[in-house]
Amino acid sequence: MNWRKEVEELDIRRAHAQSQGGDESIERQHAQGRLTIRERIRGLLDANSFRDHGRATATPEYDDDGNILGYTAANYVVGIGRINERPVAVGGEDFTLKGGSPNAAGLRKSIYAEHLAMQFRIPLVRLLEGGGGSVRPSASQGATAGEPVTAPKRFKVIAEALSQVPIVSLGLGAVAGFPAGRLVAAHFAVMTRYSSQVLIAGPKIVERALGVSMTKDELGGALVHGASGVVDHIAEDELDAFEQARRFLSYLPSNVWQRAPRIPCDDLATRSEEALLSIVPKQANTPFDMRRLVALVMDKGSCFEMGRIYGPSQITMLARLRGQPVGVLANDCHFFAGAMTAEAAQKYLRFVEMCDTFHLPIVNFVDQPGFMIGPEAEAKGTIRYGMAAVCAAVESSVPWASVQVHKGFGVATAAHYSEDNYIIAWPSVETGALPLEGGVAVAFHKQIEAAEDPQAMRDEIEQRLRQNRSPFRAAETFAVHELIDPRETRLVLAEWVESIQTRLETLTGKTSFGFRP
Repeated sequence: MNWRKEVEELDIRRAHAQSQGGDESIERQHAQGRLTIRERIRGLLDANSFRDHGRATATPEYDDDGNILGYTAANYVVGIGRINERPVAVGGEDFTLKGGSPNAAGLRKSIYAEHLAMQFRIPLVRLLEGGGGSVRPSASQGATAGEPVTAPKRFKVIAEALSQVPIVSLGLGAVAGFPAGRLVAAHFAVMTRYSSQVLIAGPKIVERALGVSMTKDELGGALVHGASGVVDHIAEDELDAFEQARRFLSYLPSNVWQRAPRIPCDDLATRSEEALLSIVPKQANTPFDMRRLVALVMDKGSCFEMGRIYGPSQITMLARLRGQPVGVLANDCHFFAGAMTAEAAQKYLRFVEMCDTFHLPIVNFVDQPGFMIGPEAEAKGTIRYGMAAVCAAVESSVPWASVQVHKGFGVATAAHYSEDNYIIAWPSVETGALPLEGGVAVAFHKQIEAAEDPQAMRDEIEQRLRQNRSPFRAAETFAVHELIDPRETRLVLAEWVESIQTRLETLTGKTSFGFRP
């Protein structure tokens, strides 16, 4: 007497669980330029590192006499593997089975993915392609019939995971319904440029409900969601998406109880870039390349930008400084002179909260002319989103270093400093309640209008007030900690990074507020 029969049955189920939707479905997936879920897992992870959870999750189908006719595999694959030798949880829909719309076992496995990441305190990567629920009668009804009761638990575990482990979502095909919600519930969301769409509901539902006829790409393609802020990066193809996920995770700890991994650095702290001396133009209204400025200061080749298209006046990057991962904030004066728009404020807030969640120090290159003004800015509620960004900054717990580069005007500038901030300034900076040009026009309009030469009077007042805004005055009164030669920026920040190492050792565990998408 032994268990051979049961083991043979186990082997059969394991084989069916691996079979996906069959050869025809797999060929159809390849013909559309997309990989299958198991090919995606192999492309993402270190070679031969994936350990499948639920290897025998295949539901039998019976005839009227109770005989097994065949098996339907769970259309979600989940398990643990490694990226650059670090363990990660990974999971995704099998689009070759019912287009990824969850069957009962697939839904349970998808929810298990967050539990798995939290249990082992490791990052989670979602490989998403599929729809949400379906009205077609199927085995999935057993899992969704109690939706009002089970849904809060399902979403709560997603919220809990966001505050404990790094989460990356890759949209690799059409992603709709609940999978679309899972895609944005991440610290870093990517979609492929030509083969993915992210949709609350697909074109047929939209047309039936609203009478609007659109393709999937018109409704939720990469051009739409790169600009909407739904995703943080547009990848050229699936292999590029995998590389973006791997690189993003390299800056972060595996969980909030660990420190971000500092790596050896052969880029000298004393590197002094002559170009920094002239990178900010003498003419106040002439734009310059802030990304080049940042790259000249950070470790060579370490800058990794997120969300470039959305809220473009605000730059958000991960980078390294003497091997230490840091969050980088900066302004792009090519868009609204770097002003904080409603979109830029939301992007700013989310990035600061991510850095605070994973205890990444922040380096802020300040060129902030204030909140965006005008009727469109008012209609978008810029002041509300802007003040939320300010609150995120002042309530953050991580070390900050702010480099005053060019401009710093108005309330929006408060978002560029935390309560415990190291502030250095360049000779090119000008700060104040308002830009001089507009402020003088308002405060001295009577004097200017009464002058024999109004333009000469305006120029005289502006010149006099500009002297009071000199960074040398700020340095004299210790309003900034250091006024530096721009070529010294890397050295000064490298010394700051060394000084905060002891403090970073104490910043572990969950923050007082949770990360929200």
